[in-house]
Amino acid sequence: MRRQLIILAALLGALTLGAPSAWAAEPQWARTGTSYTDTLGGGQGLASRADGSVLYRGLLDIPLDLRVAGWNHVGDPDVARGYVFDAYQGADTATSKMYEVTTPSGQRYEYVHRLNPGEKVNNSFATVSPDGQWLVSGEWGDQNRLEVFPAPLLHPSTPRQGGDLPEAGQITLDKPVRDIQGCDFVTDTRLLCSSDDASGTLFPQSRPLLQVDLPHSLDGQPVTGTVKSLLGLPQTSVCTGTFEAEGVDYDAQSGTLRAEVIPPGVCAVATTVYSYRLQ
Repeated sequence: MRRQLIILAALLGALTLGAPSAWAAEPQWARTGTSYTDTLGGGQGLASRADGSVLYRGLLDIPLDLRVAGWNHVGDPDVARGYVFDAYQGADTATSKMYEVTTPSGQRYEYVHRLNPGEKVNNSFATVSPDGQWLVSGEWGDQNRLEVFPAPLLHPSTPRQGGDLPEAGQITLDKPVRDIQGCDFVTDTRLLCSSDDASGTLFPQSRPLLQVDLPHSLDGQPVTGTVKSLLGLPQTSVCTGTFEAEGVDYDAQSGTLRAEVIPPGVCAVATTVYSYRLQ
C-alpha cells in the first residue's frame, strides 16, 4: 500500500508540473489608486502621453472654431506617436462625424467621415492600434460592432492636411454591447472598453469594463472580436443618484489602466479616475 501511495503522489505531482498553463489563474485587473479631475475639463476621457503625463478631455476643451462649426461633443481621446486623436460629433441631425488630429508641433487637422446608411451620429471615442495604422471608434446605444478607419496622418492612404475619412472595415462583436464610452488597445489584438450600461442584462456587472479579443492584428479587413466582461466599474460617492462611466486609457509603459466615472448630483463637478494593474 505504501508503494502505491508513493506512485500515486508522484503521478499527481507530474500532472501538476506538466499543466501549469491550464491550471494557473489568468491575471486580474486590481484597483491600485483613485484620483480626480474636474468634469468640465476632463470628464469625457483621457489618454496617456509618452512622458507619463495624462491628457484629459472635457466639454471645455472644444476649440471655439469647432463649436461654431457645430461640433458640440468631444469623446475619449488617444495619443499615438505624439499625435492626439479626438472624436467629435455634432447635432442629432448631423450627417457626418469628425476626427481631429493634433500633431506634436500643435497643428490641427480635421478628418470628416460621412455617415454610412444606418450609422449613428455618435462618436464616443478614438483609439489607435499599436502599429499606428488604424483608428477604432464606436457608436452609442446597442451595438454589435466597432468601426475601423485608417489612422489620419499615420496611415499613408489618408490626406496630409485633413479631408474625407472613409471607413476601412469593422470589428463585428460576438456579443452585443451597450453605451460604450471609451476603448483603448492593450495589445495589438486586445482592447479594453468602458460601458455605461447599468442594466445588468447584457453582462452581469453594472457599468462593466469589457475586453475585446481579436484573432489577429487589424489590417483594414473585417474581423470578429470576442467580448467578455472583466469587472464592474466602481460606483461609490457620498452623493446618491445615477453614475456615468466615461473614458478609459491603458498606459503601455507603466502597465496602468485608468477608467473614469462621473458621480451623481452635485458631486458630478469632479470625475473619479480609478487606476488598475494586472496582478
